[in-house]
Amino acid sequence: MSDKIWKRAEIESPCIKICVIHPESRLCTGCLRSIDEIGAWSRMSAEVRRAVMDELPTRAGALTKRRGGRAARLARKP
Repeated sequence: MSDKIWKRAEIESPCIKICVIHPESRLCTGCLRSIDEIGAWSRMSAEVRRAVMDELPTRAGALTKRRGGRAARLARKP
């Protein structure tokens, strides 16, 4: 796969290629953007993208650790 899309001449994307949407916050655990922001990123103006980028550091606290996921559910089954 080519990384040309990651090196376009526009504002850098916060994507780190770890795309997992947190079930409660609905934010990507990799880049901290919402699904709507991710989908609209290529159509956003540079000013709107910059505003999102500036807000991302404040979103880290919105993610709470999940408690075990599938492995924990399987361990609890009789």
